[in-house]
Amino acid sequence: MAGIVWLASYPKSGNTWIRVFLTNYQRNTDVPADINALDGGPIAADRRLFDDVAGVEAADLSPAAVAAARPAVFRVLANASTQTQFLKIHDAYRAPGGAPVIPADATRAVVYVVRNPLDVAVSFANHEGLALEESVARLCQDVTVARSVGRLRLQLEQRLLTWGQHALSWVDQTDVPCCVVRYEDLLMTPDTAFRRILDAVGLPVDADRLARAIAFSSFDRLRAQEVRAGFRERPASSPVFFREGRSGGWRGKLDEEQVSRIVAANHAVMSRFSYLPSGAGDGHEQR
Repeated sequence: MAGIVWLASYPKSGNTWIRVFLTNYQRNTDVPADINALDGGPIAADRRLFDDVAGVEAADLSPAAVAAARPAVFRVLANASTQTQFLKIHDAYRAPGGAPVIPADATRAVVYVVRNPLDVAVSFANHEGLALEESVARLCQDVTVARSVGRLRLQLEQRLLTWGQHALSWVDQTDVPCCVVRYEDLLMTPDTAFRRILDAVGLPVDADRLARAIAFSSFDRLRAQEVRAGFRERPASSPVFFREGRSGGWRGKLDEEQVSRIVAANHAVMSRFSYLPSGAGDGHEQR
């Protein structure tokens, strides 16, 4: 069993970008990969994936029963191929009952990408069509997304926790190997950051191939593809999926009170990853 490589993150933190990079790296062609035909996927919470593999519709089960069955579904999926599979996932590492969402015996590795929650708040608001105030509140609360209330959603329920708790649930667990990469380092030092991802998932590193995959995965190229042909994973609530691809965009968009709320709810983890803005309490500057 080759196992599954989980591309994990809080929503709007960059795991789709990593999936694009891995597709370009593995295919190693002279043209960028089509963003509508990427390797890996769908998202681990895809309802149709669960229904097809489990042989029973999630809609006929309680949320607790679905959560209990998901590790078995992932085991079947892992055993179905001799090739390493890449799946993006937004759930916190543990389900509400305390059990891991993913099974260690079906896992090859985890790549967890972490992004400044101040930027996440802005990007998440645009992605979901939310007011900034609501997006800020979500990062500070124990939230569950994709609940089917009144209509059946395409994704299963996913518990996120607060932004900081979500990050710790993955990076501090010791059940499966986890490569932690900052979104900002993917932007500032892409050669080093993407090389670490290749090492973590067990792909041999070739310098020329790496440089080409990074270039083919640039946000300018991704945005151009989306403008030209659309992106099937873009939700209807969002005008564009590949929006800016930069850090620090929260400045001028979040007010002082919103910044303070995110920092207060996630201070320790923001400090750990050097995300505290100037004057937030311990002298750390955002990089």
